[in-house]
Amino acid sequence: MTGLPAGFAGLEAQLWLWLLAAIRPGAAFLAAPVFGAAQVPVQLRFVIALAVGMPALGMGMAVPPDGLVSVAGIAMVTGEVLVGLALGFAVQVGLSAALLAGETIGNAMGLGFAAMVDPMTGTQSGAIGQMLSILGTFLFLALGGHLLLAAAVVDSYRALPPGSAWLAAGQVGGLLRFAGDVFGMGLAIALPVGFAVVLVQLVMGVLARSAPALNLFSVGLPAALLAGLVLLAIATPQLADAITAAITRGLDEARLLASGGG
Repeated sequence: MTGLPAGFAGLEAQLWLWLLAAIRPGAAFLAAPVFGAAQVPVQLRFVIALAVGMPALGMGMAVPPDGLVSVAGIAMVTGEVLVGLALGFAVQVGLSAALLAGETIGNAMGLGFAAMVDPMTGTQSGAIGQMLSILGTFLFLALGGHLLLAAAVVDSYRALPPGSAWLAAGQVGGLLRFAGDVFGMGLAIALPVGFAVVLVQLVMGVLARSAPALNLFSVGLPAALLAGLVLLAIATPQLADAITAAITRGLDEARLLASGGG
């Protein structure tokens, strides 16, 4: 059996380096919106992750002497995966506030039963939640969020170099606290429409008490639904601003993690 030609002598080592460089961006894109959608081919995701991870090769990234299938190699890969997932998760939390706001508004309007498959996650979600989630995706792309996430991944190699890329306890705690803020951000987005729809339902409840013959289900549900649709059309600019603020907070949290803060 003949060996590899001289020009391909270092090919295997170079392939291992490329694979290692693609781990952190690949994990970030897996947890992030748009990139992590089921419709995005795995091959395309890997090519983009490899392109984003190339700057790490110029920062002294090297495979451990015993290879990746060793204690040092597994620890290095684990650190890369955790940092990437944290960066992508921070951005995903900002966008999830739009979905939570849509679910809140949909339940207030009586559309909690109107569920359909979300193309981003592959799971069922309410119609209003999916509408706001798609709106949030458009705003994320309009803000250049995909480019900002890639820039955060590249910047993270300076503060968290390969081989010592472990999140501190303060960074993990800050990320968990930010994840808890998704409920506050979602309610803030849903407040203009959700509160008005609740007031409509309260009025219908008073009418039902004053006129017992009035069928609340035949009158109250259409009234809440119509009021919700009208209020959604009126408050869409305010909802877009609130969703943009939530996405911006997610990107800021990702940049904070990439800089080694938290």
